[in-house]
Amino acid sequence: MQTSLSNPNAVYWYPSNHPSVLQPTNSRGPGFIMLVPIFTLKLNHKINPRMVSVGRYDGVHPCLTAATQAGKVFIHNPHSRSQRVSAQRLVQSSQDSDVSLLNINQNVSCLTAGVFDPRVGYDSLIVGTQTNLLAYDVHNNSDLFYKEIVDGANAVVLGSLGDITSPLAVIGGNCALQGFDCSGNDLFWTVTGDNVRSLALCDFDGDEKKELLVGSEDFDIRVFKEDEIVAEMSETETITALCPMYGSRFGYALSNGTVGVYDRTARYWRIKSKNLAMSIHAFDLNSDGVCELITGWSNGKIDARSDRTGEVIFKDNFCSSVAGVVEGDYRMDGKTQLICCSIDGEVRGYLPTSQEAAGSLMDTSVEQELVRELSQKKQNLLLELKNYQENSKQAESRISQSETDGQMGVIPANTQLQTALSVSLGSETQNAHVELSISTSNDTIIRAVLIFAEGIFEGESHVVHPSTQHLSGLVRVPISPPKDVPVDLHIKAFVGYKSSVQFHVFELTRQLPRFSMYVLSNPSSAPETSSYVTFTTSERLQRVVLWLNQNFLLPEDAEIQNAPFQISFTSLRDGGTLLLSMKASGEISLRTDDMDLAGDIIQSLASFLAIEDLAVEADFPKYFDQLRKVLVQVDESHSVHQKLTADMADQSNLIRSMLVQAEDARLMRDMKNMKKRYNELYDLNRDLINRYKIRCNNHAELLNNLKCVNQAIQRAGRLRVGKPKVQVITACRDAIRSNNINALFRIMRVGATPS
Repeated sequence: MQTSLSNPNAVYWYPSNHPSVLQPTNSRGPGFIMLVPIFTLKLNHKINPRMVSVGRYDGVHPCLTAATQAGKVFIHNPHSRSQRVSAQRLVQSSQDSDVSLLNINQNVSCLTAGVFDPRVGYDSLIVGTQTNLLAYDVHNNSDLFYKEIVDGANAVVLGSLGDITSPLAVIGGNCALQGFDCSGNDLFWTVTGDNVRSLALCDFDGDEKKELLVGSEDFDIRVFKEDEIVAEMSETETITALCPMYGSRFGYALSNGTVGVYDRTARYWRIKSKNLAMSIHAFDLNSDGVCELITGWSNGKIDARSDRTGEVIFKDNFCSSVAGVVEGDYRMDGKTQLICCSIDGEVRGYLPTSQEAAGSLMDTSVEQELVRELSQKKQNLLLELKNYQENSKQAESRISQSETDGQMGVIPANTQLQTALSVSLGSETQNAHVELSISTSNDTIIRAVLIFAEGIFEGESHVVHPSTQHLSGLVRVPISPPKDVPVDLHIKAFVGYKSSVQFHVFELTRQLPRFSMYVLSNPSSAPETSSYVTFTTSERLQRVVLWLNQNFLLPEDAEIQNAPFQISFTSLRDGGTLLLSMKASGEISLRTDDMDLAGDIIQSLASFLAIEDLAVEADFPKYFDQLRKVLVQVDESHSVHQKLTADMADQSNLIRSMLVQAEDARLMRDMKNMKKRYNELYDLNRDLINRYKIRCNNHAELLNNLKCVNQAIQRAGRLRVGKPKVQVITACRDAIRSNNINALFRIMRVGATPS
């Protein structure tokens, strides 16, 4: 192992020809910082991505902790080299004197370190696998608790949540969230929409209490205030990492190479790379009092970006993919370093710039930024002037040749770009879709259209480039949103004449309504459905009608003056029916077999009408029948799991006994019995492996069924708002714990009675 932890000199600024610093590139802004590591390590262990942490397990010395590919966790402690440990779990590494190994004997899926029990004053280690959660006291070399986690642990975060007094280890697994205190008590549980991939604690609403940020595979970031969802943000891919920055601001990373920053529900900025973001971390690298977003990439690059603009202010490169980015006072000199690790075990520590250097840098940066902005404006104006001059020359030339105005290069000053949204029922060659029409207000033509919209087009952008034979002032673009979320369509159109060389660019934004994939239909011809949701509101009918006009694509705004009224829609995706009605008493009824759609409508309507608490009565017979079958399969899977575990334990004992008998025969030179015992041992071992494969398949089936159950609870919760929603989720879990299936379905139908 190579180490340079003892190097006391931290150098921040170097000339561009310094061998340890990347050469300047065009992407470097005026505030770019050039740093070199103040310490480097080379550990003889491969590190799993996103499984790196730093813990003070004795309350004093920071130790780098990471999961390895061999089902172990290593703890690097260069500060107590004379200390040796030996126990069942934590053992000294034979390769590195500074490293201790914690044997997990399973593939580690997540880990973290932090203060778990405030009374002891030192950190604990939390390790999650797909079946278990281990809370470990490294200092005393003992387990705090070891829990079987049926839903698995894909992500873990340790800290305070809301009004819960004790720190919690919150794990996210198979559509479920669980929080344990230091004694292993289950103090927090709720469900979310899909498998959890990332967690973070952040003061989202500024009340000085932490909320839980949850990133999942359904592309949503959800914010839980304890067990109540207070905000949801839709992204374009799986959220693989979240990190708090300061206040209500937090960073995020997606599985498609996107990283960015949110402030509450408003996205500040984002960038997209062809490489994957393996780890993100908030760290003040330029000593300006504001954290930058540090990102470690799959190609080995480390960069720091301004939280305000996303501009890169620092870069460095590893020889292999980055595994994790953390921070800690690793040299024990009172200064916190940024610590970056690669999957090959290379570790580098960086110090932020001094305040004097940072102040000088900021003064210089402001001046350079102003010069750069003015220079950019100058270039844009010169380019625009050049285009106008070219068009003017062409116009004068064509006038002198008595050409018509339609062939001129300069378009009329009153030219406007108009857009319209409509529903198309499709044809034999094209599925039903929403159609965006883009047209000009005169005889100009549209040469090309660029549309940017999140979550609709592959790559988030779509270009329409009509052939020369089909150029006109009208372009139609088919759109098929996969989810019922409102989407902003950012449109850029190139407008001119057929003979134009330069084109004018029109920019505008049009919002696609949330339920645009539902077309108005005749209520009398709608097929009967036995599934329904009913609730009562005191809101005026006109407010509900206004919500309808804003969230559906109606041929013309609905003008409904009096209740009762009834309106019917047909889904363009699957042909399903949605029937919405309202009585004079304020009772609203939804009829649809799609439970997700019913939940989306209730959440949208409640948000629009500012309803804080809403209880409903609901019934989805077809869905509940499927859920009942899934629950039976869960019981069967549990029974098979217990039987297989017992059989494998008995067989393991038999193998031990057979091995002793075979060795005894070998020592007594009884070759006949030895051969017989080893043949039997071979057969037993093969049978044990087959049983293990059966157990793995059974566990995978169990996880799929548990995901269905958790999603059913989530859907039942989304039919309610506020306290009734929380009560339903809690009551459903209690019913499952007590194996009271009838109570579970009753709660989903009529809600929960407050205890």
